[in-house]
Amino acid sequence: MTDARTIVKRAAEMDWSLMPDHVSLYHREIVSAAEADALGVRASSVLWEKIGVGGAILPHYHDVAEIIHITAGKVRLLCNGEWRSYEAGDTFHVPAGVVHSVVNDDTAPTEQISIFLPVEEGAPRNRYFGTTQVPAPMPPDRPPAAEGE
Repeated sequence: MTDARTIVKRAAEMDWSLMPDHVSLYHREIVSAAEADALGVRASSVLWEKIGVGGAILPHYHDVAEIIHITAGKVRLLCNGEWRSYEAGDTFHVPAGVVHSVVNDDTAPTEQISIFLPVEEGAPRNRYFGTTQVPAPMPPDRPPAAEGE
């Protein structure tokens, strides 16, 4: 086992930064390329994004794949050349080179997590992760689990 430690980035300690070239788009970088490197994974960036009322991520494309998961509000997505409505809980898989856009379609700011992943020809195939449970104390004030959970 390595001496690796879990890193915590608290929301209260991260500033919202205005993204240039878009309309009322703010982000917090929750994983940078350097942080991904330290974890030993391939990722360009993971952003927590907020689109203000009337705001938009203008049409564009990337040299990386993007996964967008809407966490709050209603949006319209430019999807395969058509505008379609979506809401919190919906997820978009956008291949590299595909034009896309997200527009706030709500009366309050919308939020999403955007994951930018390098596209590498000949990269090894992905696999589902393995998990190993270990004995560790649980918080003493943890409420009891509901029956069937």
